[in-house]
Amino acid sequence: MGKIIAIANQKGGVGKTTTAFNLGACLATGLRGKRVLLVDADPQANATSGLGVNPQELEAGIFECLVDGLEASEAISDTVIDKLKIIGSCNDLVGAEGELMKRRGRERILTNLLEPIKDMYDYILIDCSPSLGIITINALTAADSVLIPVQAEYFALEGISQLLNTIRIIKRQLKPGLEIEGFLLTMYDARLRLANQIYEELKDHFGDMVFSTVIPRNIKLSESPSHGLPVMLYDPDSRGAIAYAQLARELNNRNKTKKAAETAKA
Repeated sequence: MGKIIAIANQKGGVGKTTTAFNLGACLATGLRGKRVLLVDADPQANATSGLGVNPQELEAGIFECLVDGLEASEAISDTVIDKLKIIGSCNDLVGAEGELMKRRGRERILTNLLEPIKDMYDYILIDCSPSLGIITINALTAADSVLIPVQAEYFALEGISQLLNTIRIIKRQLKPGLEIEGFLLTMYDARLRLANQIYEELKDHFGDMVFSTVIPRNIKLSESPSHGLPVMLYDPDSRGAIAYAQLARELNNRNKTKKAAETAKA
């Protein structure tokens, strides 16, 4: 059965979308080619366009699933990578929040959408918007775990507290099994003392939940979406591509170790 990972942080500009489509691309091409589905739950639709899919030309996407009740399997699009599929987004998703608030069981709409297709994929990644509205609540409720990108800047740790509080509420009221997949330090510059201090603070606060991999500041990561390509296709030798490939291996190894431990206990 596939694992659903929400990539979330209510603070904008921390690398959520960059992480979503580059991690998905690396999982789908390395590691013997995992089957990956990316769900773009952000009205900005940057993950959609970053994988070479034009949001304006989508016949169906996450909006139609959430609002019109279209089955998720009918909204899946191909991307530039064979084993990486996407349920795309568009600007219309902005209007979905108000519509969903009227629904009974509104927090579990995405859960019910993804359940029938969960076994088709090794990983389902949900790119969340930088808000804690009803769509993000849906994403966290549908997820098995949350990957939290954290920018290497002064207010980084302050920005995490609201999300952690939301995760606690969801665990208590909607999804008791929701876990934190890990904290990922992004936009890291090893030359800066502050960046290293933030990494150490993260480790002090969250220990092994912090990924060993850090994502560097890298111009290729900024350039690749404008070409509709993940960085590992745009420039596979760049520091950004190497870092996301390393993250994919680390995440997959963590999950293999966890599954082995659970099997041994059973």
